[in-house]
Amino acid sequence: MKHIFDFRKIALFVFGLVLFTGCDEKLDEININPFGIEPSEANPNLLMPTVLASAAQSYVNMGYNDLAGAVQHTQKNGWYSGHNFYDWGSRSWAGWYDILRTNELMIRRGEDLENNFFQGMGLTMKSFVFGNITDLWGDAPYTDALKGDQGGEQFQYPKFDSQEVIYDGIISDLQQAVQLLGSASPNGVNAGNDLYYNGDVGNWRRFANSLLLRYYMRLSEKKPDVARAGVEAIYSSGIYIQDPSQDATLDYTGGASDEWLSRHVRLDPDGFQRYQACQTFIDQLTGTMDPRLTVWFDSVRVQWVPDESLTTATEDFIRANGEPLSVVTYPYDDFVELYSDVKFTRRFNPNMADYNTDLYVGLPPAITVPESYNGNPSPGQGTQNQHVSQLAPIYSTAGAPGDILKARIISAAEVSFIFAEAALKGWNVGDAETHYNKGIEQSLDTWGRGGTYADFISQPEIAFSNSLEQILTQKWVASWTAAAESFADYRRTGFPALEAGPLSPQPEVALRFQYGSDEYNNNPDNITSALDRLEITPFSGNFGADSQWSKPWLYQGTNVPF
Repeated sequence: MKHIFDFRKIALFVFGLVLFTGCDEKLDEININPFGIEPSEANPNLLMPTVLASAAQSYVNMGYNDLAGAVQHTQKNGWYSGHNFYDWGSRSWAGWYDILRTNELMIRRGEDLENNFFQGMGLTMKSFVFGNITDLWGDAPYTDALKGDQGGEQFQYPKFDSQEVIYDGIISDLQQAVQLLGSASPNGVNAGNDLYYNGDVGNWRRFANSLLLRYYMRLSEKKPDVARAGVEAIYSSGIYIQDPSQDATLDYTGGASDEWLSRHVRLDPDGFQRYQACQTFIDQLTGTMDPRLTVWFDSVRVQWVPDESLTTATEDFIRANGEPLSVVTYPYDDFVELYSDVKFTRRFNPNMADYNTDLYVGLPPAITVPESYNGNPSPGQGTQNQHVSQLAPIYSTAGAPGDILKARIISAAEVSFIFAEAALKGWNVGDAETHYNKGIEQSLDTWGRGGTYADFISQPEIAFSNSLEQILTQKWVASWTAAAESFADYRRTGFPALEAGPLSPQPEVALRFQYGSDEYNNNPDNITSALDRLEITPFSGNFGADSQWSKPWLYQGTNVPF
């Protein structure tokens, strides 16, 4: 038996030797993936959808998740510490840099093909993605980033550039993009793969200039002369997003990774039902009779009705059109589909209990037990609170391409509010009131409420009062599902005047994301210099420099928002 084993060992050795020597000169051929494509031969048309879809979906994901909680558009009633309390922990930016790597290849291929469209579009998307990175984290790898294929420690472990350098680079790249797109042709571009503009070069140029406006306004306090000159030049050119039809948006795709599909109640009922309106936002919308309220939020399913004749604090049952029913938690689908014409109420004695009796009710920011708020009869992680508003029915259906469930990157309304703020500063961009009114009208049009504009703008609370707070409050309202921009405005100006909430474990709204653990583990020398450039505030707490409440360069030397 031993000889048999020896023979097998010898045979295996000889076979391996023959295989190695026979293939020695063809190893390169074996290592080529027959199904792969050399980067130097990549078709930029095939790279474009990945860049555009990933960037837009990442942006809208922030816009209805934790940043929506930070700017108090929404709160959550389950798994809520990050959303309601800024318990963000370390945040990886790997997904954003993945987008940038694909985008960088698209730019290179545009250069190889001498195609100005792909170069200009790529520089626009590069600016958008790096803009989000530096907006949210501060200093980050920039000038040495995306060069790992060049080898060398400098590019394998890139330095963190200052936030100032990154913003300057973004502006430079966007200026170049505008120039390239000015002479670009749609020839060679597969319009169907351009998920934003279907190959419309003119709209891409408007998009690039509109992003320039966004970042000029970021720098309006730090570099006012640069910002003013840039904003005035773009306004004079007329090349910017002027109508909601020109907004940079990604339609609902229906794909497995689509952000709206992932919230669809039939696929993820617990996830959907965790999202509730924030009372801060509800107060703004109801206080001004905002017609967008019913587009974004649903009314409470069971409305409290005061009744001083009750001998107990609350009834143990709800009423359907006045008739008593046992207190049960109705599934959301049943409420929407089976009981759409039923008015559910529940009575309480206001001398013995205190509940919000409005038809639209939000969770107060950062309350400690949100799942029990306002007398919820069945509190629990992810269960429906019958007495608090959640997202409107349009967010619980699967959606369809072309409907209002879009990932909106930048809009005509945002541009108008930027010009309104610039005019208020005395910059030569027209009349502040005209731009303010236009921004409101454009947002109403976007959400299917354009016909209400005349009545809405005539209200004393809405009519222009020459106030920066008023402009930025309406910009905050219009940024629904694009909360990253409201978050930037709040940190830059202190408006809208958000408060962390009386029961919040943190005294102020957070300012930034903490760096991810990958940077500490893999690039420790370079992250140290970035931490040294952060300004520790009285609210930074035990986190030290890398705190949600430390200030990056853009907010240093200011007293806003604190």
